[in-house]
Amino acid sequence: MTNRIPFNRPTLHGKELEYVAEAVASGHLSGDGRFTKACERILADEAGANRAFLTTSCTDALEMTALLLDVREGDEVIVPAFTFVSTANAFALRGARPVFADIRADTLNIDERTIEGLVTPRTRAIVVVHYAGVACEMDAILAIARERRIAVIEDNAHGLFGRFRGRSLGSFGALATLSFHETKNVTCGEGGALLINDSSFAERAEILREKGTNRSSFFRGQIDKYSWVDLGSSFLPSELLASFLLAQLEERSAIQARRRELWERYNLDLAGWAARHGVGLPFVPAHCDQPYHMFYLMMPSPAARQRLISHLAQAGIGAVFHYLPLNRSDMARKLGAERACPVVEDISDRLVRLPFFPALTGGEQGEVIDAIMGIPAA
Repeated sequence: MTNRIPFNRPTLHGKELEYVAEAVASGHLSGDGRFTKACERILADEAGANRAFLTTSCTDALEMTALLLDVREGDEVIVPAFTFVSTANAFALRGARPVFADIRADTLNIDERTIEGLVTPRTRAIVVVHYAGVACEMDAILAIARERRIAVIEDNAHGLFGRFRGRSLGSFGALATLSFHETKNVTCGEGGALLINDSSFAERAEILREKGTNRSSFFRGQIDKYSWVDLGSSFLPSELLASFLLAQLEERSAIQARRRELWERYNLDLAGWAARHGVGLPFVPAHCDQPYHMFYLMMPSPAARQRLISHLAQAGIGAVFHYLPLNRSDMARKLGAERACPVVEDISDRLVRLPFFPALTGGEQGEVIDAIMGIPAA
């Protein structure tokens, strides 16, 4: 059954179709053309990164970070237990064991106070996920990483345009990743990017993205033929995806302004109802500038969440839960990585995400709010 008001609805904002047609007419549909390079310039500037490389997904970008760090069997990588599977999978594919960290109850980000106790001589990286685009406590995390000489990677799938103490998310780790999945602030359906902040990784990243060849150097005329020089895979997206993405990036100010309006209306209109029924609203610390990626409710119990989701579905409104605890997954058991993360195990049963996309009309959002307030939370 299709909801009248879906959880997400991909939206055209400007020249998407015009740019796609232009890419087709150009005769250059494979990657690294004009549209790819334009997107990469914008992304590097927005994040304050040394380089940006478009990829076919955030998953691919994460897999590139594992290759760049030479992660291998026997290594350990600290990741939050409340995240998408790709955050852990990218490193497990290289033979590493994910070490799952619990999260803070307020921002739902990795709990920086638990990280030091998880570090061992085998730890190769700390991967942080800026949940809902609200920054992790990067000062504390970077201090631990510097002291232990461990790389920090930002899974910034939610956080493009977010900031921590005035500095762009994606600029803190040696490497960072972005997502342009259809549910993200800017999208090309499926897509991602790798951000390089440590310039020593840039040359190799270009090779990994080109199937382990020095093909890009060949096209720049730096060598007379290209060959297989490293590991790699087909991480480079086509110009069709890049052309669509560029049109969205060009409209980023308007997109962000609309998302802010939607977020602030939910937050204001639902505040009284939430307080009366013991429902939590998103928490954004004063030193964090969020990118308005999602709006969620923290229901008082799993039963209350299911009642709300079912109630909204009956009204033709799509609302969904989010991540299941990775620390209790089948793969965690297979990898010997299962461990207790009590905050994750509690909140993952109670969180519900509301419809949130720029084309959501004022009338539709009003229907969502009225439907929510029409059901007791407990």
